[in-house]
Amino acid sequence: MELSAVEKTYARWAPVYDHTFGALTRNGRNCAVSHITERGGSVLEVGVGTGLALPLYDDRVAVTGIDFSQDMLAKARKRVAEHYLSHVKDLRQMDARALDFPDDHFDTIAAMHVLSVVPEPERVMAEIARVCRPGGQVVIANHFQRDEGFLARIERLFAPLENLLGWHSDFPMQTVLSDSRLSPVIERSLPPLGMMTFLVLQKAES
Repeated sequence: MELSAVEKTYARWAPVYDHTFGALTRNGRNCAVSHITERGGSVLEVGVGTGLALPLYDDRVAVTGIDFSQDMLAKARKRVAEHYLSHVKDLRQMDARALDFPDDHFDTIAAMHVLSVVPEPERVMAEIARVCRPGGQVVIANHFQRDEGFLARIERLFAPLENLLGWHSDFPMQTVLSDSRLSPVIERSLPPLGMMTFLVLQKAES
């Protein structure tokens, strides 16, 4: 998926995102934020979007959010102001393939329903691994492709429409497991129908 296509697609989706994809991804978002908040510390949310997750955190964490879409970020900033979210420290426009943060910088990286959207997801995962502190975690909620069954057929049907929809329907989990610095520690399916997966990866200690 081209970055220009992502930008145009999410400019189009921004006004209605919360009531469409936002509703579909609620369970994954709640699960991820609950896990992250229990850990505490510094958090980078990659693909913060309209900021739907931001009110779910509390003062145990300090959250930085990034997104490539200015339209989405405008809604996220409005949400932060309206809800007085003091735990949100910064919201920035940024390409996730080239994160403007030092190595080993965040305790936790959140990537909720974004990895099947970005171009070059392996490159994004390499950047996520770089900025995560040794012993830190990468918390992912995402849809991953199936090899068989009804949902697998639906995924293949929608695959050619990725630029229109703004996401890869046939996104393989191995894409996010390719960086040797990160090892899976939790994996479980989420409702509805197990369409989404909650995945936690841990970065090796130095």
